[in-house]
Amino acid sequence: MSAGYTWVQWNRHKRVYDAIMVGAIAAYLGVFLGVGSLAWTGVHAIGPEVLLIRALGSCAIVLLHVVLCIGPLARLDRRFLPLLYNRRHLGVTTFVLALGHGVVATGYYHGFGVDNPLVSLLSSGTWLGWGGGAAGVRGFPFELLGVVALLVLFLMAATSHDFWLKNLSPRVWKGLHMLVYGAYALLIGHVALGALQADRGVAGPALVGAGLALVTVLHVAAGVREVRRDDASAPAAEPAATDAAPWLRAADRGPCGGDGGVGGVEGNRAAAGGGGGCATAVRGSTGPLRTRRIQGGEARTMALPVRWPSG
Repeated sequence: MSAGYTWVQWNRHKRVYDAIMVGAIAAYLGVFLGVGSLAWTGVHAIGPEVLLIRALGSCAIVLLHVVLCIGPLARLDRRFLPLLYNRRHLGVTTFVLALGHGVVATGYYHGFGVDNPLVSLLSSGTWLGWGGGAAGVRGFPFELLGVVALLVLFLMAATSHDFWLKNLSPRVWKGLHMLVYGAYALLIGHVALGALQADRGVAGPALVGAGLALVTVLHVAAGVREVRRDDASAPAAEPAATDAAPWLRAADRGPCGGDGGVGGVEGNRAAAGGGGGCATAVRGSTGPLRTRRIQGGEARTMALPVRWPSG
């Protein structure tokens, strides 16, 4: 018997979630284009193509900040958990906006020359002799940073489905999606060495710095809270192993993947699961892991003491 997959398992929550997301994006783009056309006039006037490039790019990076903040916010306050539910759609939409920004920018700035637009794009920098000459920071090929970040976002968007989670394995899938932090760093560099070099005002750097600080502070706060919670939940003494609560040893399969409710020891964490429950412990804690299972129609708690393998 094989498992079946659908593109999206729609329900009311997802429809409302996506409707709000699409509405917010449309409002952002509309306001940006409208205000921009009124604010930049006369000698400082900006064409509609450039406004669209800036609107798509800024919207994509704002949405990426939202995606990166949802995880730590949900760990800090359970009221943010509904936002975590459909975060994959936010990630895919971020890629679509970034792709639109890249396509319009490449066509506008590199589509009317002799060279292929992509060749022109990747050879346009002048930093340290890139493309000929040396022009310091302003000549750095910031476009290349954007291209690499866009490729990472594409890989993440293309694998944002349970099919890939199962077939790549949770460890590989998680490792791939952790590349979002690398893409975020590349995009910060793309903006700092690109748009912020053309606009010498204070608002741009202030907004970029505030976004970076927000993402950093939330992740550090969530990490500190998890460490404190793990330390507080660890008993003072190691319970004895019994047949009713067997020792949780290193398993061939990853966390929460074993039979009979037993998962395994993997890296610095151990996990136990079964019957829809999953519990974890951090290396150095003595256990027990407790996970709820359904037995005889009733929810029962299993206690699994942890014995860490040497090394």
